[in-house]
Amino acid sequence: MTLKNFTKEEITSLYKQHTEDTGQAFETEAIDYIFDQTQGQPWLLNAVAREIIVKILNSDYSQAVTAEMAKTAIQTIILRRDSHIDSLLERLKEERVRKVVEPIISGERFYGRLSDDYQYVIDLGLIKEIDAKIQPANPIYGEVIIRTLSFDSQQDFMLEKPDAVIPRYLKEGKMDIGFLLADFQQFWRENSDIWIEKMQYKEAAPHLILQGFLQRVLNGGGHIIRDMAAGTGRLDLGVVYENHIYPIEIKLWKGEKYYQRGLEQAARYAGIFGCREGWLVVFDQRKSLAWEEKIYRKEEDVNGTVIHVFGI
Repeated sequence: MTLKNFTKEEITSLYKQHTEDTGQAFETEAIDYIFDQTQGQPWLLNAVAREIIVKILNSDYSQAVTAEMAKTAIQTIILRRDSHIDSLLERLKEERVRKVVEPIISGERFYGRLSDDYQYVIDLGLIKEIDAKIQPANPIYGEVIIRTLSFDSQQDFMLEKPDAVIPRYLKEGKMDIGFLLADFQQFWRENSDIWIEKMQYKEAAPHLILQGFLQRVLNGGGHIIRDMAAGTGRLDLGVVYENHIYPIEIKLWKGEKYYQRGLEQAARYAGIFGCREGWLVVFDQRKSLAWEEKIYRKEEDVNGTVIHVFGI
């Protein structure tokens, strides 16, 4: 028997029962944030509430539950990988799951909605489809999927690039994303063939390895906003450090038309955060090109938004 996801009204009603029993209130912003991050997944929304009430507040019912507490609780659950999450993520090793999840990570189109594999991953609760977009079932699952699949990369980066930490990439208190991506460009040129070969998700390997690199750097005091969906042709990342957001778009090279579309998508994504600059990373996997042609850096103006383009 499957328990369907709760609506926001049902979550509010559930938490209200706790308030009636204990007097402890849930602020509206906290409920909104928990719903946004869990999408009403029953185990997650209970786990988040328990983490806040029992672990963070030590069952002090006099304190109201806030959105900041919810953010802390969710990060703890993600990093701790409780048994519920761990058992789901074990499924990522299955080939039939890979075939469905990989296009979501890389933004490529998925053909096979009528397949048993697709229905299987839907039934697992890992993904959902809204307005023809296949995406992680909720932001928490999306975050844990990426962290899990890029975990080995993160650990290897600790050995390969021990200096890849936040202080190296700071300039006047802000992240120097250009320097960071240039650093990754050089690493990719020297190591990409070996690292891709180690990955089970080879088609999404560029996206995963770059995110592993970013996660390794940001573990020292920042985080990443991710927007993944099959069929979009891209992966959107918002690197967040000290209240500054640096929008990064990742695309695979598929011709000039797709490159121009990538510029427009990068500018649109930057606009979501109110930024007048963004970064576009273009992975060119054509074997016929020399590295001197693949590796480049340039700036493009897209309707007043500066897009820093890094060819890799």
